[in-house]
Amino acid sequence: MGKKNKKDKKGKGKEKTALKTERNAEKKAKKELAEKGEDDIEKLIAEFQSKDKKRVQVIEEKCDPPSPRCNMTLSAHPTKEELIMFGGEYCTGNKTYMYNDLFFYNIKKKEWMKVSAPNGPAPRSSHQAITLKQGGGQLWIFGGEFASPTQSQFYHYKELWVYHIKDKAWEKISAPGAPASRSGHRMVHCKKHIIVFGGFHDNIRDYKYYNDVYAFDLETYSWNKLEPSGAPPAPRSGCIMAAIPDQTKVIIYGGYSKEKVRRDTDKGKVHTDMVMLTTEGKVKDENTPIKWKWVHMKQSGTKPSARCGLSLAVTPGNRAVCFGGVYDQMEDEEDLDSLFFNEMYTLDLERGKWFPLTLRGRKSTGTEKRKRRKKKEEGQGDESDEEGVDEEDSDTEDDDVEEAEEDIKKLKLDNETDIQSEDTNCSTCSQGNIQGVGKGSSQGSCQDGEEDIFKVTMGEKPAGQAEGTEEDNMDVEVFMPPPRMGTLMTVRGGELFLYGGLCEVGDRQITFSDFYSLDLHKLDDWTVLIQNKQTLDWDESDSDDEESKGASGGKEEDDDDEDDDEDESDDDIAAILEGCDVPSRSEEEEVMSYFERTKEFWETQSQKYFKKEDLKVTKRTITKFAKELCQEYCDQ
Repeated sequence: MGKKNKKDKKGKGKEKTALKTERNAEKKAKKELAEKGEDDIEKLIAEFQSKDKKRVQVIEEKCDPPSPRCNMTLSAHPTKEELIMFGGEYCTGNKTYMYNDLFFYNIKKKEWMKVSAPNGPAPRSSHQAITLKQGGGQLWIFGGEFASPTQSQFYHYKELWVYHIKDKAWEKISAPGAPASRSGHRMVHCKKHIIVFGGFHDNIRDYKYYNDVYAFDLETYSWNKLEPSGAPPAPRSGCIMAAIPDQTKVIIYGGYSKEKVRRDTDKGKVHTDMVMLTTEGKVKDENTPIKWKWVHMKQSGTKPSARCGLSLAVTPGNRAVCFGGVYDQMEDEEDLDSLFFNEMYTLDLERGKWFPLTLRGRKSTGTEKRKRRKKKEEGQGDESDEEGVDEEDSDTEDDDVEEAEEDIKKLKLDNETDIQSEDTNCSTCSQGNIQGVGKGSSQGSCQDGEEDIFKVTMGEKPAGQAEGTEEDNMDVEVFMPPPRMGTLMTVRGGELFLYGGLCEVGDRQITFSDFYSLDLHKLDDWTVLIQNKQTLDWDESDSDDEESKGASGGKEEDDDDEDDDEDESDDDIAAILEGCDVPSRSEEEEVMSYFERTKEFWETQSQKYFKKEDLKVTKRTITKFAKELCQEYCDQ
């Protein structure tokens, strides 16, 4: 009995410690939010919903193309020559904007329409959407996340919504047994079901990746968690997922996940396996499988190199087109270099066979090409003849695509100084923000900072990709959208549409807002629908200030439950700074101003600490810890 009681007491002690830690974390989080002047995230969402409730009528208005954003969805209208965009986010480095806008793009007229309907979903990103023909057309949306303006808080949704296109009305579906809240998951329509797989949940302090699979019955409006036989794929987010039309088969490839290898160290993994979810045994009727199974597929052909942020769109003939992606190259233990791609592949969904996709290109004579280049150099490329457009001027679109290809190489960094290669997290892979192409899956590094033009490495061309051949004095010109990850792709009326995406340089993020189409019958060249004129709107200094505040949290309240933690923290600071001549600071001087003035001292102490602990860390980590030391010293 004595031993049993002792174990019971030990268990209760652990539980009490866990509760105390959680309580302290909540108090610290509230303190940090108060310092940033930011409300609790649920209150922020409630404010958005309150504003939407005041809307009582549907408003449709023609508009300019959507403002820059990422991690939204782009779906083909089920019955019309239109595309539907919903949600998304935009980050400027020190502030994040969330959207719940609903846009319709008319393919023939090349016009955008914004539709504002009452009682819709709250703003979100890294959700999933599909369209169905039934009921006059439906747009289904599940999951996603909401980030606070400073990205210090995240809220993940488990809501299922349907927008009735014909009636212009939103409906929230309340059905028990739904998947846990998540973002970065994938969703497809398979027979009479909506299938949801994977994703992740991140609350800053902890994260979880999923490999569960759910089916929503479109007839009974009920959720069912599937328990397929066979070995399941590893948990992941940001994979590509496609249902084979007219078959009860779903293909899953790739994705991203991460796991803790030490207390404060995570390790990311890019998945390259392919798995099929299909029926097993008897089927009750054509649309209602009784059992499901996982089948690991053997891939063949010329498959893409390892990458995440790969985009997919299903095309006729049980095939899919894939584009882009990113891979983090480890230069050494401290430096990462992100390699972005703009390659295209086709995937035979039934056989799991990959093919590099080579566009035929548009042929033009060398003379015409030289004339266009000369006019461009003379600054006349956008001028047209007053009497009409002659043959030489008819190729202004070619000039535009050349400009688009160079656009990413010419973006300037405002007030950039001393940029060095460093370890950094992406906002999106998923989502990004991207923890797996939703958020946080990729990492990047910037160039040594003597140049003010940031560079993006283009992935190698697929095997067989023509650089350009000469035949009868003709040049074959093939334009490709610049390299990126997380672009939106969909197919409508025999055309493939590609919109936006992300690229990173160091810890700066480029949000593309360009738009292209490709004729799947000709496969000749991309047509530019919206030229990318995005400049880099990124404020790193403010972002660093917020990061420092979020990491340190300032002074804690004089609460009895926290005395032990504060004393331990004070002892750590005293040990690190023992024997050091700490620079003086006046009471009026702000902490961050003091840190910038004495940065070298704090980074030196940070380096000494990690060296003493025999830890190899990046320069970014050293600087971050230096800020924390400075903040905690000032808070004593």
